[in-house]
Amino acid sequence: MDTDALTPGLLQDLRRDRPYPALSLTMPTHRKAPDNAQDAVRLRNLVAEAGNRLESDPRVTREARAAVKAQLDRAVEEVDQRRALDSLVILADADEYQIWQLPRTAPERVVLSDSYLTRNLVAAKAGARLFWVLSFSAEHATLFSGTNDGLRAEKRGAFPLSAPHEEPNPQREERIGDTPSTYSSEDARNFLRTVDEGLRGVMAADPRPLFLVGLAPALSLLDEVGESAKPAVGRVAKGTTAETTAPELLKELSPALEDWRGQAAAEIRSRFDNARSSRSFAGGLDEVWLAVREGRAGLVAVEEHFATTVRVTDGHLEPVGADVTPATDEQVREDIVDELVEAALDNGCEVSFVADDSLAGHGRIAAVLRF
Repeated sequence: MDTDALTPGLLQDLRRDRPYPALSLTMPTHRKAPDNAQDAVRLRNLVAEAGNRLESDPRVTREARAAVKAQLDRAVEEVDQRRALDSLVILADADEYQIWQLPRTAPERVVLSDSYLTRNLVAAKAGARLFWVLSFSAEHATLFSGTNDGLRAEKRGAFPLSAPHEEPNPQREERIGDTPSTYSSEDARNFLRTVDEGLRGVMAADPRPLFLVGLAPALSLLDEVGESAKPAVGRVAKGTTAETTAPELLKELSPALEDWRGQAAAEIRSRFDNARSSRSFAGGLDEVWLAVREGRAGLVAVEEHFATTVRVTDGHLEPVGADVTPATDEQVREDIVDELVEAALDNGCEVSFVADDSLAGHGRIAAVLRF
């Protein structure tokens, strides 16, 4: 699965307590040759490590060990190296397995616990800047899921939708004096009411910024018959069909996306300027980590590719060299940034990923404090 499949409901399920052991396996992967040649070998080594951990753990019964190994083996067989992004996460217990391909790197790790490790999934979703695109007319409505990597048509809720087709009725046209225009007909209004209902369900289950693409009369009528499209962050007055492809739609949408991203970056800069003036600003990993743990952070901004390894000592973070790993020191965290992002979101903090080097003067990560 990809990060856009991580709905709040699914995340809640992944975090629930499970019979021990729930196995989480994470590793970095490569999108292109020749670097991706090493991924299969690395995965085999991690699977072997997972098997050794299961064998040596006295808390794991023989039945549980066999069941988890079987689920892990099924997952490995299903991994599609051709779809590799920047990391792979496999979650497995005695009853199921899940495979996640993430557009954000994760360290090599095998974890046995009573719940799945979700920090890398959460951080990858936050960094992907997910959004919805609704492409529609009086005849069709198609939902697309958007990420930094592009668009993908989505079967979610009632979507995709097609208007019911009725045979022309000359007697009706004579009674009303003329054939009604497409967007003044009751059929169009009823169809867009259905679109509005479907969109409301999608936004309630998985809230994201929304972009609308359709002819101007369609955009206007959707606002008139419902409420769910009104908060859209971008509108493109361009006709589409049910056959419009994701690349074609992305081309039309690109200016609106760039504008949205530019506005978001400008807003963050403004909030940080105000925070520095009011002394409610924290910069650097250790300061932001403390603020998040204490619930004082209202906004955390992280450079997109910032990653570092630290040792947690007396509640503070100390950078360590690349030769130090959790295998040699249990206080070491290789994915501390992902851990911080997950903790911040759990505390109701807003998290934004920003361009590399934009926070170079503040240790690659900064926060606006609530108090």
